[in-house]
Amino acid sequence: MVEIKTQFDPNLRKLIKQKQIAVIPIGSIEQHGAHLPISTDSDIVTEVSKRISEKNRYLLLPTLNYGVSFEHSPFFNLSIKESTLRVILTDLCSSLLANNIKTVFIINGHHGNQNSIKNLDVKIKKISKNKIKVFPLSYWHFMEREFDHAGFVETSLMLAISENVKMRLAKKGLITDKMSKQEIKKIGNLANKSFPKATKNGIWGDPTSATKKDGEQILDKIVKNLSKKCQTCLTEYIP
Repeated sequence: MVEIKTQFDPNLRKLIKQKQIAVIPIGSIEQHGAHLPISTDSDIVTEVSKRISEKNRYLLLPTLNYGVSFEHSPFFNLSIKESTLRVILTDLCSSLLANNIKTVFIINGHHGNQNSIKNLDVKIKKISKNKIKVFPLSYWHFMEREFDHAGFVETSLMLAISENVKMRLAKKGLITDKMSKQEIKKIGNLANKSFPKATKNGIWGDPTSATKKDGEQILDKIVKNLSKKCQTCLTEYIP
């Protein structure tokens, strides 16, 4: 792995001649209950991206910490518009191409960012006249557990990578185990508009039984599956 922000210009330009695959992690700054920091999404996607980059010797860019989190109001969030995030990512990919980096994996760590990265590869392909390949991927699609927000999964992941977790403050949030698919879809649509109205305390899931060991296992699975997907993207890409 080459972490771009730590490099010096002459050396970096030499490395780019050998490594032309970059990773851009995108997260968010938003509430994650009383027990997890507001940087949770950014922290997790940064770690996932770092491990993917180490495993495959990719160029790792600094994480975009701000995402689309308006749905968490009035709980704390620092948000940018969907269009803003899309423009930032498009500009970054264009800049990478100008530096002769021709393949980019955008690793997403926040659900609210999905509309911004949807079909972004098609747009950038058109703008660049097919000179750069862009693959937007959300990390939670590469684990076997149901995704949550400040619940068991995210809390376990944070326990595995951070000391900044206050388990004594962890409380159960919205539990969907006994809901029908239709009910889950309905509450999910509400959460996309107002997370507090859907969950009351801002937590989707139950973090109280989360452990560091579970987090390490989940993280290993994500890195393994996502790394495999990256390799598949590279070998199956059709201009």
